Amino acid sequence: MQALLLAAGLGTRLQPLTDYMPKCLAPIRGKPLLGIWLKFLAEAGVDKIFVNLHYQSALIEQYIEQSGFSDRVELLYEEELLGTAGTLIKFRHLYRQEPLLLIHADNLSVFSFAEFYQFHLSHRDQGSISMMTFTSDDPGSCGIVEVEADGKLLGFHEKVENPPGNQANAAVYWLEPDLINGLDSSMTDISTEVLPSQMGSIWCWHNSVYHRDIGNIKSLSQAQLDAPGTIDGPVTDVWLNHWNRIKGIKNKARFE
Repeated sequence: MQALLLAAGLGTRLQPLTDYMPKCLAPIRGKPLLGIWLKFLAEAGVDKIFVNLHYQSALIEQYIEQSGFSDRVELLYEEELLGTAGTLIKFRHLYRQEPLLLIHADNLSVFSFAEFYQFHLSHRDQGSISMMTFTSDDPGSCGIVEVEADGKLLGFHEKVENPPGNQANAAVYWLEPDLINGLDSSMTDISTEVLPSQMGSIWCWHNSVYHRDIGNIKSLSQAQLDAPGTIDGPVTDVWLNHWNRIKGIKNKARFE
């Protein structure tokens, strides 16, 4: 199985932390977020993990090298940020011709990998995308979905005022290779370009365990309080030394 972790972003909403550290290495109860994903995917049997890099790429690369999972990781460097769809498209020649799990690595998610995968396999003849959803406590900041009783996506509202509900796109997707290979190379964003182009062939699987977008300081701080106690990931020397150096950030929120 294969997965793509999107980890290249600047993380401006997480400043001042991201002035010193890429958002994918933000600590959740003392564990780097990227490491939590790597451990979760490896334990689920994913043997090929692509990780795109741009901002502070050297630190992320050093972390992965020490993580114990480097043998299954392939790094995808971007000199300029390509956008979520841009990354997916540019490197599609590297993916196997099998479903790809696409993940925004600045999210923290706990769920049954097997159940989500089986859901996708059972719907792949009817649709090319399986989208994970979750119940949002801040629906105005999310892509809110309208879903039919059988799980088919009916409507999508990306960060609008007064959205019709609180079931949100978790930005974790199973994608079929035919879809990836057929995407227009001019696309740059998944939410605003890819998803609208695939309406009618998207199925939604609800994560009822835990999901949080670690996109701002408030959410990062809240994750320290409500994340399940089962989360775990490697704490490497390079990451720990770097984290110890930046602990004196003025007005630093509760990161651990």
